[in-house]
Order: sequence, then structure tokens, then C-alpha cells
Amino acid sequence: MVSTIWLCPGQGAQKVGMGKDLAERFPAARAVFDAIDEALAAPLSKLMFEGPEQDLTATQNAQPAILAHSAAVFAIVRDKVDNAVAAAGHSLGEYSAYVTATALGSPQAAKLVRRRGELMQKAGEERPGTMAAVLGLPTKDVEAACEEASQQASVAVPANINAPDQTVISGDPDAVSRAGEACKKRGAKRVIPLKVSGAFHSPLMGPAKNQLQAALERAEFAEPTFPVIANATAEAVKDAARARRLLSDQLTAAVRWVECMQHAARIGGNGARFVEIGPGTVLGGLLKRIVPEANVVSLGTADEVTKFMEAA
Repeated sequence: MVSTIWLCPGQGAQKVGMGKDLAERFPAARAVFDAIDEALAAPLSKLMFEGPEQDLTATQNAQPAILAHSAAVFAIVRDKVDNAVAAAGHSLGEYSAYVTATALGSPQAAKLVRRRGELMQKAGEERPGTMAAVLGLPTKDVEAACEEASQQASVAVPANINAPDQTVISGDPDAVSRAGEACKKRGAKRVIPLKVSGAFHSPLMGPAKNQLQAALERAEFAEPTFPVIANATAEAVKDAARARRLLSDQLTAAVRWVECMQHAARIGGNGARFVEIGPGTVLGGLLKRIVPEANVVSLGTADEVTKFMEAA
């Protein structure tokens, strides 16, 4: 039997209209959206389906919206997949991954990521930071450039190690700018500033970490039914206490996505199937650059889900 690994996307994949076709075609998806709306005491699904885009893009809305989309797809297809062996999610997607492992219910997870988004937004307002994507440069060179650019109280760090030659850097604006220039001198093809409200996955998120840890400790968190690969360490997590700790560590640590995918591929074994659930196809594209032989399918729209169900 072929092993399945769930993949859950992170922030940036949101767009107006997301999940609407799922809600219209699948009662299981509509039920997920309704439950999350109720848990948040806010019409999140209406914002997802109708916008406005400016409100949907706000960190505290984008995070639960992407989780809701992933959870809705999972609710539809979960019964067609009886051989899941692991899950992984990029940044906020790690919470969605714990939903697939039945460690978190989707309403509880949505409340956590909304709180996470609020805390990240606040930390970004208190100490403004920025992020930039570095393309075409090995990770070790990006790390060296960040070290060179960090001076006293001004820091730049690798934040998302997305592919062997794609790393997002994060930190104080002046240090990120210096690090970007240092990356170009080392041969980076492009350095692209990102539109973000803070320096995510960097020490600048430190003030948010303890408050998020407190929210995680209060949350109902069961033992995962299969391992979830942690962003911060790329380890396979099988217990709730460790999961809580690593989800709070994740705020200030790099997303070690390359190692996460390599570990997931080892767990899955030969012929494993990766199923990306939620908006977009970013993780499927990154996976192909990390594990070229990987078999991946992306499920975000009602048509994609229908096709998958018919083939199952």
C-alpha cells in the first residue's frame, strides 16, 4: 500500500474566493467553515469567499483562512486516504498538519492561528522588521551573508529554507538590506523584498513567543495519530507536549523546509504520495526541487478534489 504524507501551505497563498467552490459542492467543507466561523465568533468564510482582499491579507485573518481551506479539503478527502504516515506544514501550515493527525480540531486550530497572527502583527508593530527572498544562492552562503550583515542590535537571519537555492531572510530592515547586498555579491540571482507586516521566524518575534506558548498550553491538544514534521527542528513529533513547545519555538526559528521534506520522504519510503491540501501549489513545486522523484498532487479547488476522489 502506498504511503501518504499530507502537506499544508503557509501564509501568502490566500486569495479572495478561496474555498467557495468547496463549500458549494461539499457539505463536509461547508461544515468546517461553519464550525470555524462559530469558534472565531466572526464570518471568516464570508471574508474568504468575498473579500475585501485588504482584510483577508491581514495576518490575523490570512492565517486562519488558509488553515480553514486546508481543513476543509482534508474533511472531504480524509476517508479516501487510509495510509497516512506523516504530515508537514509550512509555518502556520504546521497547525493544519496537526489537524490531519487529529491532534487538533479545526476550530481549536483556527483560534490558535488567529491568536498567533495577532501576536505576530503586534510584535511587528513594536519592532518593525522585514523579509526578502534570496534566489539562486546556496543556503550556506545566505547564512554567511546574514552573519556578516548582523551588527550589534540589528539582525538578519535565514527564516525559510525553502529549497536548496531559495532562502527567505528576515530581521531588522537595515540588516536585511545589507544581507541582500551581501547575497548579491556572493552570486544570488535575485533578492526580492516581501510585503510582510513583520520579521517572521526571527528573533524579532521573541515578544510573541511566551504569549503563544500560553495559548498552546491552554488548548486541547491530543497525541498525534502519526508524526508531524516540525519546522523548527525537522524532527518527527509524536507527542502533544513536544508539539506545543516546537510550535512556539517556530515563531523565532527558521522553517527548515528542505530537511522537513527529506525527512518526510524517508518516512514515506519508495513510491510515497504527497498530498498538498489548501490553496495553491507552492509546496508541491518546492518538493519537486528538494526530492525530484517525489509523487505529489495538489488539492485546493473543488474540481481537483473531485478528480482525486474519483481516482481513489
